[in-house]
This record gives sequence, C-alpha cells and structure tokens, in this order.
Amino acid sequence: MTSDTHSLSHHGLRHHLHSAVSSAVAIIHKNTVLTIAILIAVITSVIVPPDAKYLSYVDFKLLICLFSTLAVICALRNIGFFSAIACKTVALTGNLRIASLALIYITFIGSMIIANDMALLTFLPLGYYVLHYTSSEKYMARLFVLQNISANLGGMLTPFGNPQNIYLYNFYNIGNLEFMKIMAIPFAVAVLMLTLSCLLFPTTKLSVSGFTDTVASKKRAVFYSVLFIAAILMFLKVLPYAVTFPLLVVCLLFTDRSSLKKVDYALLLTFFFFFIAAGNLSRIPALSNLLSGLLQKNTLLYSIISCQFISNVPSAILLSNFTDNYKALLIGVNIGGTGTLIASLASLITFRSYVSLNKNSAASFLKTFTVFSFSFLIILYFVSLNVLEFI
Repeated sequence: MTSDTHSLSHHGLRHHLHSAVSSAVAIIHKNTVLTIAILIAVITSVIVPPDAKYLSYVDFKLLICLFSTLAVICALRNIGFFSAIACKTVALTGNLRIASLALIYITFIGSMIIANDMALLTFLPLGYYVLHYTSSEKYMARLFVLQNISANLGGMLTPFGNPQNIYLYNFYNIGNLEFMKIMAIPFAVAVLMLTLSCLLFPTTKLSVSGFTDTVASKKRAVFYSVLFIAAILMFLKVLPYAVTFPLLVVCLLFTDRSSLKKVDYALLLTFFFFFIAAGNLSRIPALSNLLSGLLQKNTLLYSIISCQFISNVPSAILLSNFTDNYKALLIGVNIGGTGTLIASLASLITFRSYVSLNKNSAASFLKTFTVFSFSFLIILYFVSLNVLEFI
C-alpha cells in the first residue's frame, strides 16, 4: 500500500468516525431526557442486578394507553381535527390571553377526569394549533409549561385524578371527604396561581382568516373520536386492555397506517427506562434507610424532594412504606409533581411535544419550565405547611 493510499484510507476512517460521532451527538441532543433515563437505568442496574422483580417495575398498561392515545391523536391531526377546533376556540375567545386561559382551564379540568398524562396528550396539540394559526408561536413555551402545570395540579383534588392519588387512597384507606378536605386549599391556590399567570399573556386580538375550521372527513373525525374515547376508557379500566388495544391498532392499520408510524416512540422508551430506574432506586437499602429517617423529620418536604429525582408516582409507592403521615405525603407527592422535568413523568410528554415542534429550543423551554414550575412549587409548599397545621 502506497503512502498516498494509506493517507486516503486513514482520512476516510477519520471521516466515518467523525460522522458516527456527529450522528450520536445529534441523537443524544434530540433525545436528551431519554438518554438520561437510559443512563440512570443502567447505573442503578449495576447496583441492583436484573431479576424477576424488574417486570413489576414497568406499568405496561400505562405504556399501552400512551401508545394508543398518541396513535389516535396522530390520526386526528392528519385530518385537521385539532386545527378546526383551534380555529373555533380563537373565534370564541377573541384574544390571546382569554384563549390561553381557556386552554389552561380545559387542561386543568381534563386532568381531573382523565388524569394528567391523558389531558396533556389531548390538549397540548390544541394549544399548538391555536398559537400556530394565529402566528403567536413565541408564546408556545409559556403556554405549554402552564398547561403542564395545570395537568399535574388539576388532578390532585380527587382520589382518581392521578396515579399517586389512586395508590395512596387505597393504601391508607382514606375517606372521600377527608381526601378532598386535605387537598382543597392547595387545589384552590393552584387555580388562583394559574389564573394570575395568564395575565402574562398579552390581550392581542386573534384572527385565523384564511384557515379552515372544518375537518377533512367528518366520518373519520367521528370514528377516531370513538377510538380516542375507547383509549380513555381502557385507561380508566372500563374497557379491557386485551380486547381494546388490538382492535384499536387494527382499526388504525386499515384507516390511517401512517398514524402508527408517527407515534413518539422515544417518549414511550423514556417512560420505560424511568420505570426501571425508579424501581431500582426503591430497592437500594441505604437509600431506603435514609428516607425513613428523613420522613420522620419532615414528611412534606422530603416527599417533595423525592419527587424531584424519581418522580411523584414512584415516590408515593416508595415513601408510603416509611411513614404513617399520609396527609403530608399526599400533599407532597401532588405538589411535588412541579419542579424538575422528571418530578412528574407526565411532564416528559410536554417536553417531547415542545421539542418535536421546536427542535432547537430545548434550552429555552427548560428555562421557562424551571422558572414557572419551581415558583408554583415553592408557593404551594409554604401554603401546604400552614394547611397541615389545621387539618
């Protein structure tokens, strides 16, 4: 081999290596949260080697519901369903502030009925279309963050509003009226804060002239709406998973196969690896002993801190084994859903949705998210401290 040939071969190798590294960096940049979830899962798997208990970590039914809902939403988006509703919303509200308030309230109420993750999957696309068709995209991060907070806090009033409530309601056998009494004041303060936050949006007049407020196919809109309701009922355990999920997939295969391809599989994988990480963390004896001691000192504070690192649902499951102070724990894992991006896994839905629409604005979104989310968390923490003295 001549020196020139060797040089060309070496140059080609460096080029391929550089391309591979660039591709890897691009993938990590695009899926930062997924990468973090994988790293934590791998590290904790070294501490807690894989065994049969790993299967109990993952909420496969939740992943099935997420997949189903995402797929149906893609199908609805393909026929212009959300753009049509967005146009009607703008026409009814008239200005950006009222439209934003309506979207935040809809998400808030929706989370009380269909839980926070389903509410976000349903109403974030609507928020996007309202801003997109009125050329107000610069407010997208703010609107998405407030919709996210409203989804995480909206479900805290009722026992069925979110997964951690369902778990604690059954674990401690809390009465319905007592449950709502515990959560009433934090809930009311959250409503007030969300309402005041909408004052940050301008009263810019909105117009969607030139855009259609009708869907491409009314028959398909009705059909996909039925599929969406079926997905929600499956999540609420009204319809059986084993029957509903296969039928839903078959229906989409025949009516809109592209919707199955457009599902955010990275989001599903993110949930999967966070389940693994949280499950492993709960089985580390040193961590469990530490938590037991801390909860005796301040259940509210340390349940909130726990949420910031392993999210609110795993925190509720983990910490319930170390304290009888269910009132403080209940409030803590609910308001603790604000704060960091992983404090509530539902927040990953918001982050992924935003980044998919604004590929180079992840840092900007995280800045807005952190300011708003921690502001809500700090205020609700001090309110809750006073609440616990009187209940």
